[in-house]
Amino acid sequence: MEPLPRHDSGYPNFDLETEMMDLHRAPVAGIDEAGRGPWAGPVVVAAVILDPDRIPQDLNDSKKLTPQAREDRYEEIMATARVAAVIGQVARIDRDNILQATFWGMRTAFRTLGVLQAVALIDGNAVPKRFPGTACPLVGGDGRSLSIAAASIVAKVTRDRIMVRLAKRYRGYGWENNKGYGTPEHASGIQRHGVCPYHRRSFAPIRRVLALSAETVPAGP
Repeated sequence: MEPLPRHDSGYPNFDLETEMMDLHRAPVAGIDEAGRGPWAGPVVVAAVILDPDRIPQDLNDSKKLTPQAREDRYEEIMATARVAAVIGQVARIDRDNILQATFWGMRTAFRTLGVLQAVALIDGNAVPKRFPGTACPLVGGDGRSLSIAAASIVAKVTRDRIMVRLAKRYRGYGWENNKGYGTPEHASGIQRHGVCPYHRRSFAPIRRVLALSAETVPAGP
């Protein structure tokens, strides 16, 4: 399906879902990801089918919510909606590239919902190839669709929790604060501690660090 036209109201709503449910006679899943840009850690994709009669209050694009608000909304979503969250590990990102790892996550999350007749609203401007169902891309979807906003919250909270746990194992990078993004704190940590197994070696900043490290290693006999 072609991307839907933009009709911004400032806050996400359930209008598109209602239209699609009427058109397809099927539930609608919102799909979004968190973690395409960081230097470290997985990408997480979530798919959410909201119950029209039990939609949590104050859903919004996860980037517009405070950490505590995201946690609160996450708990409400998990208690009232059908949810699937898929983790695309660093090995997959480095092997396939971040876009294809994200597309894999979108296909897998939709399948994991287990609702074969569902249709999907996907945040962004493209539907992954071989997507296992009817889907429509929606640019800026996390600020327009409540289902995509819910998926953005689930993906963000899930990934943030992973990065906080990893920060306890790999200290010095500040992942509990920067969540693996390319901040000065993170860059400084790499200078001090080098690259760890959860850094994305396919990303240019990490490749440069590894290349410099190789250049400074003394040649063997």
